[in-house]
Amino acid sequence: MLPELSSFVPIPLLRGASAAAHEAGYMTDVVGLEGGEARRARSVVSLLEAQQTDGVLSLVPLADMNKDPEAERRPVVVLGEYDDNMHSQGQLADGRPAEQILRHLADQGHRRFLHVAGSQEWASARNRRSVYVAAIERLGLESFGVVDGDWSMRSGYDSARDLPADSGVTAVLAANDYVAMGVIRGFQDRGWRVPEDVSVFGWDDEEFTRYFSPSMSTVHINKEEVGRQAMLSLLALLRARPDRRRASKICSASCHAIRAGRLPARSHRQAALRSRLSP
Repeated sequence: MLPELSSFVPIPLLRGASAAAHEAGYMTDVVGLEGGEARRARSVVSLLEAQQTDGVLSLVPLADMNKDPEAERRPVVVLGEYDDNMHSQGQLADGRPAEQILRHLADQGHRRFLHVAGSQEWASARNRRSVYVAAIERLGLESFGVVDGDWSMRSGYDSARDLPADSGVTAVLAANDYVAMGVIRGFQDRGWRVPEDVSVFGWDDEEFTRYFSPSMSTVHINKEEVGRQAMLSLLALLRARPDRRRASKICSASCHAIRAGRLPARSHRQAALRSRLSP
């Protein structure tokens, strides 16, 4: 189940859910539902009562169906990874890998950073930003600041073009891979080398990053596994006796992994930039 008017469809998550369903002999349909949590919950009940579906996996919140005395007979799993606007929340919005990235970069000799954030309407952007700010202080590092972006390549490009040559920044943490790609292009257009002069870290491990030059460092989130585990929870409900079924809300743990390329910091880097490169 998705909001009817959503322009965003989480393909990897749906692919994982569909694969698990097909392995168990079930077919899947993607359905868009109008209205808020309560209205969507009523629509789900209607679908199940009409026996149009065996079970429901909702990617968006539903009203508490367990308050309904008949809920125990309804195999419903709510995966709390997106809100009504399909903005990621829950484990998909986990910002903790930002600290792992900073630790990794600090181990490579980096000390001064810039973060190009995503739209603050998204929990994922807010969480990555807050973890970045807290980790900078906790690890004794320096930050040139946070640029409020909008997830786009353009916001990354502009941030790179506007960064003063004498900022002392040797590494940039971008909100996602598209922002990171914009940052890299912005630096390249100034004559800055990536990663020799400045390192850039993305987020999401989009497929294009595997073919991008220079190789992009990024955070991998196993969204297919999130969808698969959610569907397995629904299948478990379907296999249970009707009197043991209960509408379930889960928040599957997504799998984060850091994929880092060559990111060394050199002590002479900023001196070389100031003498060799234009702002």
